[in-house]
Amino acid sequence: MTNDQYANLRRLRRNPTLREMLKENRLSASEFIYPMFVVNGTGVKTPIEPMPGINQMSVDIAVEETLKAKEFGVKSVLLFGIPKHKDSTGSSSSSQGEAVQQAVSAIKKASPSTYVITDVCLCEYTDHGHCGVLDGEDVDNKATLPLLAKTAISHARAGADMVAPSAMMDGQVAAIRSGLDENNFCNIPIMGYSAKYASAFYGPFRIAAESSPRFGDRNSYQMAPTQGREAMREIAADIEEGADLVMVKPALAYLDVIKEASLQFDTPIAAYNVSGEYSMVAAAGQAGWLDQERSMMEILTSIKRAGADLIITYSAIQAAKILSRG
Repeated sequence: MTNDQYANLRRLRRNPTLREMLKENRLSASEFIYPMFVVNGTGVKTPIEPMPGINQMSVDIAVEETLKAKEFGVKSVLLFGIPKHKDSTGSSSSSQGEAVQQAVSAIKKASPSTYVITDVCLCEYTDHGHCGVLDGEDVDNKATLPLLAKTAISHARAGADMVAPSAMMDGQVAAIRSGLDENNFCNIPIMGYSAKYASAFYGPFRIAAESSPRFGDRNSYQMAPTQGREAMREIAADIEEGADLVMVKPALAYLDVIKEASLQFDTPIAAYNVSGEYSMVAAAGQAGWLDQERSMMEILTSIKRAGADLIITYSAIQAAKILSRG
C-alpha cells in the first residue's frame, strides 16, 4: 500500500474548521451545574484553601456568584450549607432560617430562571460528621430517612427546583418522594446520588463543607471503589423508588460506571466532577506542571463522552468562559 492509502483518517484532521464540524461530543454551558457552599451572615467570602478559586459564601455573595455564572450560560446551581449550629441529629438541616433555605429564596428572587438544586444530607449538620443519626457508632438508616425527607420538604418550601439526596441511605429516594408528594410538592424532581463511592477525592469538599466524620469512615454506606455491578443495582433501586435523574460520583475515576449506566438506563445521568478532581488540576496548573485550561476541558469532555447528560463541576464558570470564546 502507498502512504496515500493510509492517510484517510489524517485528512479529516488537517483543517480546524473540519475538525470542529466533525466533533462527536460537544460541551455546553447549559449542561453544567455549579456547586456552591453557603454560610450564614452577610458579606462573607472565605477562600477554601485546597480549592483555589472556590469560596464559602454568605447568601448575598452566593446570589452575585449565581448571576455571574448565568452571564456565561451556566443556568443551574447546587447548594451545600454550613449551619450555625450542629447537633447529633442535624436538626438545623430543615430550618427555614438556615443558609441553604435562605439562599434558595434569594437566588430564585434575583434570578427566577436559574435552576436551583439542593443537596439533602445531614453530614454538614451533625456534630459527628456522619450522614445520618447514630445508633452507637453506626448510622441508623431507618431513623435517618424521615429527617432527610423533612430537609427536602424545607428546601422545596424555600423554592428549590430539585432536591438531591446524597446520604446513601437505603430507601432515601422513596422517603423523600413520599414526603414531597404528601406536602403538595409532586412536581419537584429528585436527583439521586445513586452510585456514590467512598472516595479519597472528597477530601477538599469535606474541608469546604466542614463535614469530615469525627470518627470512623463512611465505608458502611458509601460504595467501595472496587464495585461496578453494584452501582447498577444502586441506580436501578433509585429509579424504582422514583428518582428522576441519577448520579455517578466521583466522575473521573468512574468513567466506566457512567458509560455502563448510560447503556443500561434511559433515565438522565449526572456526573459529579468532585473537589479532589478539581483541586489536583488547579494545583498542578498553578505549579506550571500542566496546562490547566486544556486539562480541565479534556476531563469535562471525557465525562460527556462517557455518557453523562449533566456535569456537576466547580469548573463550571471557567469552562463556560472558554466555551463562550468559541
